[in-house]
Amino acid sequence: MATQLAHTDSLIDALVALLGSQAVLTDAAACDFYTQDVFTRGPRARAVIRPHDTDSLAAAVRCVTEAGVAVVPRGGGMSYTGGYVPPVGAVMVDTTAMDRILAIDPINMTVTVEAGCTWAKLHEALRPHRLRPPFWGTLSGRYATVGGGMSQNGVFWGGKYGAASDSAIRFEIVLADGSVVSTGSGFFRPYGPDMTGLFAADAGAFGIKATVTLRLIREASHFAFASFSFATADAALGAMSDVAREGLASEVFGFDPFLQSQRMKRESLGADAKALFGVMKAQGSLLGALKEGAKIVAAGRNFLDGVPYSMHVTCEGRTQRGCDDDMAEVRRLAAAHGGTEVDNSIPKVMRANPFGPVNSMLGPDGERWVPVHGIVPHGAGPATVAAILALYAAHADAMAMHGIGAGYMFVTLGTTGLLIEPVFFWPDATEALHRASVEPAHLARLTGFPANPAARAVVETLRAGVIDLFRRQDAVHFQIGRTYPWAASLDPQALALMRTVKRQVDPHGLMNPGALGL
Repeated sequence: MATQLAHTDSLIDALVALLGSQAVLTDAAACDFYTQDVFTRGPRARAVIRPHDTDSLAAAVRCVTEAGVAVVPRGGGMSYTGGYVPPVGAVMVDTTAMDRILAIDPINMTVTVEAGCTWAKLHEALRPHRLRPPFWGTLSGRYATVGGGMSQNGVFWGGKYGAASDSAIRFEIVLADGSVVSTGSGFFRPYGPDMTGLFAADAGAFGIKATVTLRLIREASHFAFASFSFATADAALGAMSDVAREGLASEVFGFDPFLQSQRMKRESLGADAKALFGVMKAQGSLLGALKEGAKIVAAGRNFLDGVPYSMHVTCEGRTQRGCDDDMAEVRRLAAAHGGTEVDNSIPKVMRANPFGPVNSMLGPDGERWVPVHGIVPHGAGPATVAAILALYAAHADAMAMHGIGAGYMFVTLGTTGLLIEPVFFWPDATEALHRASVEPAHLARLTGFPANPAARAVVETLRAGVIDLFRRQDAVHFQIGRTYPWAASLDPQALALMRTVKRQVDPHGLMNPGALGL
């Protein structure tokens, strides 16, 4: 033990010499905090480093791995699948100190950022240029980083154009030995074999993203919003899939009755006011702002009462007529599945406030929250939801006994994919990550709960059951981390190839060991 401590002290001294004392954290609170995600906590880190650019990141990684110590990258900390939760004491790399926007190029329609830049910061920087990446962020983009999005992959804003990594053109990657690899040409992605794709969605198993170059498109100038109620999940899924196949909307998402009731209970009146201000600010005129504000105030908080399943749609384009024409077709498709139109406050408020607080990482009374998800082809959606409901029914007694609630969200992905995201709420103690991420005023209003390992064990059983039924549906996943059975899903030759790549870029297995199951 004394030898190990001396070894750690020597490594920390070397890191301080490289980065400065302010960029090397060794206190117990920090070393615990940085190994937590929304659901899981790992062993205490040996240290947390906060490099400030690619060169300092590369030098620090080389220093750590030459000492035979594992190194693990962490972005904004918003994931829930253990992707940056190390199995052993490691040096954690907090990339959020590398958050500069390096180049906005409206001529060549690209933007280059350091990996720790948040989606919210990128959005604000591009707004004056009326530009954005096709995929432009997750709902947690106030904290979630571009580099994390490229490593974990994800979907929401701009889902019409695919997943997060579909918008990437080039990465600069720091490998386990501290060398830097640049992928792609900087303006066009596939020049020969797709090296950028190789490092996308890798959960940091192949290297640490230092910079990311994204392609840009022109931000829409006109919008149309609508929400619909459906009697059954099958009807809602049918409408969502039809809208996605036609490419009519930039975002299409929906909720089951439980999850939408949680959403409507969760936020405060203060959050309502901020959201309303965002909608009014997004209007092009004072009269338009007053009209939209009045509509939302009139709808109040109860407009989804009695709505079994909901679908929410945003259409965007260069002209209002084009948006309205697309929305007319959305309405026709929704009606064909028995949908009835309801107030459109949800998509309107969300689009005007795309990167709001992450207060939803706790339930309305402070319950713990964790999702699990799978992406299936449109045709598999109804059977997958039916299987999830059957799983809930089989565990209904245990769920009731431990106060576990479950709902799900649906999101379309391009023209081919349907994301189904079951979400669990249960009474349990919060962790430091929650207390640091949720707004203090909101946190102060929550009841909170003591530690509840029995309820958590049931949630873990349910989560494992959902992952298994997704496997049986041949689903794929974002943020694979250490949770989803990616390696086991590959055919033997593909897995052998991936293991070869891992050995090439990380011969000693010190770059985020265990991520992806490698």
